[in-house]
Amino acid sequence: MSEQDNSSLAFERLREMLCEMPQTGDVKLPTERALAEALRISRRSVRRALEVLEAEGLVWRRQGAGTFAGPRPDTLIDTPAPEANLTEVMEVRLRIEPHLAQLAALRAGAESVERMRDILSRLEVTEDADGRELWDSAFHREIARAAGNRFFLMIFDTIDRSRHEESWRAIREQARNRPNLERYKGQHHEIVEAIAAHDPVRAGEAMRAHIKAVNDGVLNLTMMEQPADAP
Repeated sequence: MSEQDNSSLAFERLREMLCEMPQTGDVKLPTERALAEALRISRRSVRRALEVLEAEGLVWRRQGAGTFAGPRPDTLIDTPAPEANLTEVMEVRLRIEPHLAQLAALRAGAESVERMRDILSRLEVTEDADGRELWDSAFHREIARAAGNRFFLMIFDTIDRSRHEESWRAIREQARNRPNLERYKGQHHEIVEAIAAHDPVRAGEAMRAHIKAVNDGVLNLTMMEQPADAP
């Protein structure tokens, strides 16, 4: 199997690896090259995934020394996700993520809000599809983490694994035209500011508007691709 650019998949596999390692802060991970070869994913994707893991506090890195396993990941997920179905994924996201944003507004600390802002800054300077998929996922997962409910996080992680599906990734990227990217950017910041202000009503409404916009963008694209005589 040849190497592939799929940072989301690299992130998931590295997180699974961390679950099996002592989280003492002094256990060194293999080099990026060795990880890329073992996972059969490009070194660039591995590096990006490690950046997100570091931002989440799950690993730490020292220049010239390597990468070390940090705190134990706060997720219970250990089951594979079902094959992605766009309609099913968006239906669940519309019902779960607004509530996660509300809980995050009630429970997120300053460090979590700062991580959200840092992730958004990285997302906004990323110019390729693989990077956008990775950092967008990291943003929504940080909100799920901030909600402070491990079972909700487990559900979120199951849904988020749909990002590994190449067909899903391709459609999402096609829907990210310039007007949509600007719209999503503003919505992301509205969500963070509502969470920072500890305003659950505003946070839930902002997240609902964002997920609906994403859903509409994908739905419009898939409808355009249907044959003219399709039912």
